[in-house]
Amino acid sequence: MAIKRCLLDSHQYHWINIVLCVWQAAPWSLPRVITCVATSRSMEVDGNHTSVDMFVLLGLSDEKELQLILFPVFLGIYIVTLIWNLGLIILIRINSNLHTPMYLFLSSLSFIDICYSSSISPRMLSDFLCDEKTISFMACATQLFVTAWMGLAECCLLATMAYDRYVAIGSPLQYSAIMVPGRCWKLIAVAYGSGFLSSLVRTVPCFHLSYCGPNIIQHFFCDIPQIISLSCSNPFICQMIVFLAAIFVGVGTLLVILLSYGFIAASILKISSVKGSAKALNTCGSHLATVTLYYGTALSVYMHPGSGHAMKHKVLSVFYVIFVPILNPLIYSLRNKDIKEALKRVIKRWGIFLSKNNIWADILITIRKTEVRTY
Repeated sequence: MAIKRCLLDSHQYHWINIVLCVWQAAPWSLPRVITCVATSRSMEVDGNHTSVDMFVLLGLSDEKELQLILFPVFLGIYIVTLIWNLGLIILIRINSNLHTPMYLFLSSLSFIDICYSSSISPRMLSDFLCDEKTISFMACATQLFVTAWMGLAECCLLATMAYDRYVAIGSPLQYSAIMVPGRCWKLIAVAYGSGFLSSLVRTVPCFHLSYCGPNIIQHFFCDIPQIISLSCSNPFICQMIVFLAAIFVGVGTLLVILLSYGFIAASILKISSVKGSAKALNTCGSHLATVTLYYGTALSVYMHPGSGHAMKHKVLSVFYVIFVPILNPLIYSLRNKDIKEALKRVIKRWGIFLSKNNIWADILITIRKTEVRTY
């Protein structure tokens, strides 16, 4: 009722409708925000057109045999992504030696990767087994919002991690005083908040457009360029808002990363010993690899919009949406001695626990006693 009351009857004030509706939906929740957009959009549609309430995702391929082959492959990748990222979060949590700013940011990155992958992979996997790959207007808006939120939050978090490495290398004696736990949590909150607001600014105008014609999305998930191209109203304002949001968050965070590494390079050049310089570079290697993978593939997709690059967009999107979340924990684990040592300690601790309690022997004895009682 509160959502309906906040909507104005006049057609010319539809943007005010959205702002008031989102404001009065506090505390903000995704269903309320999407409902506001959908309700205001339904008032905007011209009576001579039929509003589209369902989209069709073409997916990675329309060949049924190929889809059946891809299903177990991507299912395995998704399961491994969840296990590795969740395992990394738990490992950092239970090891006091890893309670440092760098690993706090790393656990937050793993959480973002879990949410990012989970916003797309389950839907993509179900479409492999379905003949009709339809998605409702509300579900498409939700997927786009969550995907953009996690993607933009990851950009902000990668910039925060670059700043953390700069402080660690440029001011090692003051590092513990600058990167205190309270400040680290604030930086993480800023990353999530910036991603949320930027995603909201991108999603609301996109789904406020009128969709009355084609409803086929040439992708395996709801992405902004493909959705805007289906609109039958003028998308100029929406495209400008999306472009400005991308510049502010995407390019802005990339500039922060480049500046941080510029200062890191200047600090490394001041180190006299070769061993010290190599150690400083080694601490940045994993982060630099992650930044290159993520920004490289994302920029390749969004710098060349258009239907002529549909297949190229799909392949590159698979890489940065599906493979980057599974590669991030692997990159940080293989190149990090602290994580390797922490993992060895956990394995050793579990080995001692199992040997002391002799769990398997107890299980076998219990089974044997049950068989004897049966006879």
